[in-house]
Amino acid sequence: MSDELTEKIIGAAIEVHRILGPGLLESIYEEALCHELSLRGLACERQKDVDVIYKGRTIKGQKLDILVDGQVVLELKAVKKLPDVATAQTLSYLRATGLKRALLINFGQSRLVDGIKRLSL
Repeated sequence: MSDELTEKIIGAAIEVHRILGPGLLESIYEEALCHELSLRGLACERQKDVDVIYKGRTIKGQKLDILVDGQVVLELKAVKKLPDVATAQTLSYLRATGLKRALLINFGQSRLVDGIKRLSL
């Protein structure tokens, strides 16, 4: 699933992690990553509302951490070890939005490359 946009996003995330390191709150990484993405000319929407449709009923309350250029969902974590549910959560965001690409990024890793997971539908 490697493509130019996700490579730019990963580069921005690596830069944030290089400067800030692990150990901060997820919200700090979210703000720093959006700033870094904007410096690179990419548009971000933070905490974007996404509706879930259940048997014809719209259920509100789900939020994406970041949506980049209206194309890639970013789910951020800042934990030592990703819970298994994080992947399922990110895939559910893809299904709800109808988008095809997501990155699950765990800033809690000592090496960020070990904390990046590409997901697609």
